[in-house]
Amino acid sequence: MSRVLVVDDEQGIRDILQDILEDEGYTVFVAEDGFEGLSVLKTEPIDVVLLDIWLPNKGGMDVLGEIKEEYPETEVIMITGHGSIDLAVKAVKAGAFDFVEKPLSLDRVTTLVRNADKMEQLRRENRELRDSIAPVEPLVGESAAMDDVKARIEQSSASDARILITGENGTGKELVAREIHRRSKRRSGPFIAVNCAAIPDTLLESELFGHEKGAFTGAVSQRRGKFELAHGGTLFLDEVADMSLSAQAKVLRVTQELAFERVGGHETLEVDVRIIAATNKDIQSEISQKSFREDLYFRLNVIPLHMPPLRDRTDDIPLLASHFLKDLNDSDEPVKRLGSAAIERLRRYDWPGNIRELKNLVERIIIMTDDQVVGADAIENLLGQAGGRRKSDIFDEFDGKSLGDARDEFERRYLERKLAEHDYNITRTAQTLGIYPSNLHGKIKKFGIRIER
Repeated sequence: MSRVLVVDDEQGIRDILQDILEDEGYTVFVAEDGFEGLSVLKTEPIDVVLLDIWLPNKGGMDVLGEIKEEYPETEVIMITGHGSIDLAVKAVKAGAFDFVEKPLSLDRVTTLVRNADKMEQLRRENRELRDSIAPVEPLVGESAAMDDVKARIEQSSASDARILITGENGTGKELVAREIHRRSKRRSGPFIAVNCAAIPDTLLESELFGHEKGAFTGAVSQRRGKFELAHGGTLFLDEVADMSLSAQAKVLRVTQELAFERVGGHETLEVDVRIIAATNKDIQSEISQKSFREDLYFRLNVIPLHMPPLRDRTDDIPLLASHFLKDLNDSDEPVKRLGSAAIERLRRYDWPGNIRELKNLVERIIIMTDDQVVGADAIENLLGQAGGRRKSDIFDEFDGKSLGDARDEFERRYLERKLAEHDYNITRTAQTLGIYPSNLHGKIKKFGIRIER
């Protein structure tokens, strides 16, 4: 549903524009000055702004500058009075879509708004298509945990089976989805990513399946949804567990049939799409709490793939840091490197933000340190500035326990983690641990470890 904001200090103009644009099917917001208009933009996703050049308190040119800086995708049409044409031309050069003169021609207003709205929609679709063919970052890591991830990618890429990627924020779930797409037979098709948590429930059906002109207030033209845009390629449903139950029901039906109707349409559209989903939530807990549909889980979880947190793959930290130091270095200066003490300090950090946090830290290293070889003191300082915290000493967790109890507790927790990493496959877990499957069965029974199926 396209949304228009009218910013003008004249009540009559606001009322007229609101009436005429609502008759055209737009959702219209109004503001009497620049401060109020900017406030609306902070809370509402606006597609087009009609902005008067002459405003009290904060001039239209200043408001235009802030809009283009904070909301560059939003189109702005300037409203100018007699004698302000030169200023309106300057506004267009500063990024405004066009301008309209007072007294207003309502036909010209509606035409400009319609064209600006189409431009914004085309830009969004082009950005999505451009993202779908963007170069894929390499999967960096040689730890046992990453070897398992790469093996799962290798095994699953050639098929069209649906994949559910789990893992904490910042572990690289979308990166893995793109790598699977790149290795698949669909690599020449689009890769369309949808952040399910960022789309309001009321807009999700239109966003995913598209709509016909006139399907609802604001549907001024036909629009293709993400499933159509992903035809012949891969649709990545990120943060899928954040969808409402009603939205999950609609997605379930389409994943079963790969056919749907646009909102307001009657024609059944069939698509050829591979679905990869991801979530940072404990999906089994969400199912038990009735906040995620178990039937949708079974549809999506044909091939499970878990991304380990960085604290469980600290052997990869030197490789990742070196990669980011090279990748983020955009100057003519030699690439910096980390000293052994600096690397050891990074290993002792618990990385709540995972790889994304490490990448941000490396960028700060490039900008804020002068030494070619970065030492532990610089790392300590930068982590402190970012509110970083040292990984708790492992021995703190076993204070007060006898040696036997501490050993059993550690062994139980370690086995649970390794079993989960290998999807509770006894043979593969035993191979990783270097023990016989029969021995692993005995330990599972001894510690009462629950095997998830």
